[in-house]
Amino acid sequence: MLSERAGQFLRDNAHEVHPILESIPDGIVVVSLEGRLIGLNGAAERILGLDHQDLPPAAWPEAFGLFLPDTITPYPAEDLPLARAIRGEAVANAQIFVRNPNLPDGAWFSVNGTPWLDGADQPRGGIVVFREITAHKRADAEAARLANALEETADSVVITDQDGLILYVNRGFEQTTGYTREEAIGGTPALLKSGKHDAAFYRGMWATLRQSEVFRSTLVNRKKSGEYFYAEQTITPMKDSAGNITHFVSVGKDVTELRKAQERELEMHLAGRVQQRLYPRSAPHVPGLDIAGAAWPSTQTCGDYFDYLPMPGNRLGIVVADVSGHGLGPALVMAGTRAQLRSCTRTQTDLDAILDQVNEMLLEDLESSSFVTMLIASLDVQARSLTYVNAGHPPGYVLDRTGKPKYTLDSSRLPLGVRFSVEEPRPEAIQLESGDILVLLTDGIPETQGPDGEFFGVERALALVRDLRHEPARQILDELYQAVRAFQQGESQVDDLTAVICKVEG
Repeated sequence: MLSERAGQFLRDNAHEVHPILESIPDGIVVVSLEGRLIGLNGAAERILGLDHQDLPPAAWPEAFGLFLPDTITPYPAEDLPLARAIRGEAVANAQIFVRNPNLPDGAWFSVNGTPWLDGADQPRGGIVVFREITAHKRADAEAARLANALEETADSVVITDQDGLILYVNRGFEQTTGYTREEAIGGTPALLKSGKHDAAFYRGMWATLRQSEVFRSTLVNRKKSGEYFYAEQTITPMKDSAGNITHFVSVGKDVTELRKAQERELEMHLAGRVQQRLYPRSAPHVPGLDIAGAAWPSTQTCGDYFDYLPMPGNRLGIVVADVSGHGLGPALVMAGTRAQLRSCTRTQTDLDAILDQVNEMLLEDLESSSFVTMLIASLDVQARSLTYVNAGHPPGYVLDRTGKPKYTLDSSRLPLGVRFSVEEPRPEAIQLESGDILVLLTDGIPETQGPDGEFFGVERALALVRDLRHEPARQILDELYQAVRAFQQGESQVDDLTAVICKVEG
């Protein structure tokens, strides 16, 4: 409280005190008991202005732009530190937001108020000191935002002291590891050790950190439950102004699912490479026949299958098949089907008997919801006669020399892997003539959709073969694939595409 003696000293030495008050960066305001402004220094003038010096205290909030900490609500006049100082109260560190023509963007101030007393300790007025704390407020707000970000991030954040004792963990740490804050704080990150890294690994980590360098690595850690997880870990040393390490901040991103996906991708890639070797590397050279086949997987592995099968009696088997579903499972089924089919066709020519044996194998291995459609044709190379069995597969076609459909190879039995059978009449043999073209497709080609939902369709595929009937079988295949992809207009291929073209020549 400012006493009369101190006030008298200020008055007697005004010529010396005034420069001192003007040099103070804080705003100083002195008012009488009636609220009349007695004096203010230059800093106060810059903060409040001089246009409303004769206004009563009740008008101060509006006149000077004084607001509560929410920066919107006008500060109640009776609660202002200066009003309270006039009433004899001492006020410490009251926060006021000031926004007026002098401070159009607004600024925060910490205000201290004290009564002004005379020599008999009788009140004469009040004094307040404004100290700007805008930078501190913004720093606090930024710190609060950062703290909130640390709490809300899904990554695991751990802060330790220089000896590695845990001082802080965020919610992401709790969710990732299963340890609560209470269990973690005061311990060390060693509680996450999985035993998958040797002592040399940790010595290297600490050597990096002690050199004030950032350590980055993918760690295998262990959750509270005992489950292992992969974490992309970044540990950063924090230093004080003297360059001494005071803390370590560790941020870990759980990449377990990503690693699993990468491992699955690698498995699929390897499986795809193996599977590609199972397809015929070239078409058989048969006098009077021009044969070509191809499979274009939608993913790295393929559930479609085509093959050329040497059979007894100078016969050639041609097969296309489609395993239900996509991915590694159907690819494995396809490989097993191929092996069984090749084994059977080495010694047999009865197509239904061959498929019965393949079906028995599939019934043991397939899940109940899985099945295989297959069209197998047996071509007597000498007589140029064709027999076939269609196990639930899309029809095949024989086109004549003009490109018109001559025969349709419709389904003649249920798909393979189905646990019941239906007797169907056996298709009759087809006599092939010069210029005929055998066209075998999987459903991926006719069922390809364009951006408007329209299907590519069988008719479009057969029309393309007709238009290219004088070209080599390989060229027909390649242009069929290009036509299907162009029909999609850049959309992703969603199904495997497989076709076999066999042209009868001479």
